[in-house]
Amino acid sequence: MAIENNQVVSIEYDLTEKNQSEILDSNKGHAPLEFITGKNQIIPGLESQLKELNAGDEKSITVAAADAYGEVNPEAEETLPAEQFAGLELKEGMQLYGQGENGETVMVTVKSFNDESVTIDYNHPLAGKDLTFNLKILDVREATPDEVLSGQVGGGESCGTGCGCH
Repeated sequence: MAIENNQVVSIEYDLTEKNQSEILDSNKGHAPLEFITGKNQIIPGLESQLKELNAGDEKSITVAAADAYGEVNPEAEETLPAEQFAGLELKEGMQLYGQGENGETVMVTVKSFNDESVTIDYNHPLAGKDLTFNLKILDVREATPDEVLSGQVGGGESCGTGCGCH
């Protein structure tokens, strides 16, 4: 039976760039990636192809850049005064986290810098790349009503200790 919306799916995977062997990310030997289908919790191109699979299936899935982290947007670069980065030991390619206009956390990559300015790139580091996931579906189950409502595996339920872990 194929995977449908509002199911909790657990996968293990290795991620590479298409036709490359270098592993960019992996959770093999660690906790599985768990997500609720239909909640936009993973890249759309991967989720759409997972829906054809079942628990126990292993597959190599390639996702085009447009259906992964998008194409590179050349307008997503900004040059800022170097004093805004005072105290940081900058390196080209390093990733920094800051606060966006609406208070959200944003990640940027340092493209270049000199004594006067720093050019940063807001594109995701994997933007413009076709990705291959070598994965195994470990488990598929119906999401509980709390999980569907909260969008979180485990449903955001309290652990009963008042620890605030929900």
